[in-house]
Amino acid sequence: MKEILQKLLLEGPVATDGGWRTEFERSGLEAGECADLWNLTKPQLVESVARSYVEAGSRIILTNTFRSNRLALESYSHPEKMEELNRLGVELSRKASGGKCFVFATMGPASTLSMAGNLPPGATLKDIFLDQATILAKAGADGIVLESFHDLHELLIALNAAKSTGLPVVASVVFDSGDRMDRMASGQSPELVALTLAEAGADVIGANCGMGIEQYLPICKRLHTATYLPIWMKPNAGRPTLIHGRIVYPTTGRNFAMYAQVLANLGADFVGGCCGTTPEYIQEMVRTVKKRYRNRMIVQM
Repeated sequence: MKEILQKLLLEGPVATDGGWRTEFERSGLEAGECADLWNLTKPQLVESVARSYVEAGSRIILTNTFRSNRLALESYSHPEKMEELNRLGVELSRKASGGKCFVFATMGPASTLSMAGNLPPGATLKDIFLDQATILAKAGADGIVLESFHDLHELLIALNAAKSTGLPVVASVVFDSGDRMDRMASGQSPELVALTLAEAGADVIGANCGMGIEQYLPICKRLHTATYLPIWMKPNAGRPTLIHGRIVYPTTGRNFAMYAQVLANLGADFVGGCCGTTPEYIQEMVRTVKKRYRNRMIVQM
């Protein structure tokens, strides 16, 4: 296990951060707008979101680089900004961290595998991910989080690329398909995902986004049962609902924190939030999970 992960896991469940895009939307980010471009146009706001999670107690914060691979940026007509956006994303989170927490750089899907035909001449999907991972590593990221992947085949390509940096790599998928909403869009169960990613060399595996935190409780248990690897969970603040033209996330910060404790009890080693969660959610989670975890440890000793 990588030294950074060993250090983090010594003190029990590790608090990660919460949602980024939904925080930007509260500050005016429009639907369909590329949030990563704010690294250039609104760096102070990006830094303030990162700092708000540091102040909330996150021991790992991410970076505003989810869509900063060349293929995804092509859809926003800005592939030439790829290197700058990734470098700035790490720098802004590092500055916000103030040395108080680790910075894991986020990488999302290249868009969809159906876009693979739009790759630059001579390039492969692995090249796309390798370019981004290399820049993030050189910029000073402590680790890489591959998140919100719906297709396991694409994630394996990204994982292979990210591992070449030598940094710890978290591989996180979305479970929101199938009759019981316990499958990836590409059809795999939690057990198959866990086994496949462990064999492929992921350092941490888990799930994020997709559904609300209560629906991810059995997912967490199944992942934990299927692998020896640490488990990473960052669910939404409930299942998003459209009310009067506005997306609402129904789970309160207090309830999210209570469910986060259950996730920790079910085997989650890293716990945070995705869409709809705010710094207040993370602060409540840190207060709740940390206190109860320590009490449980005292009883066991």
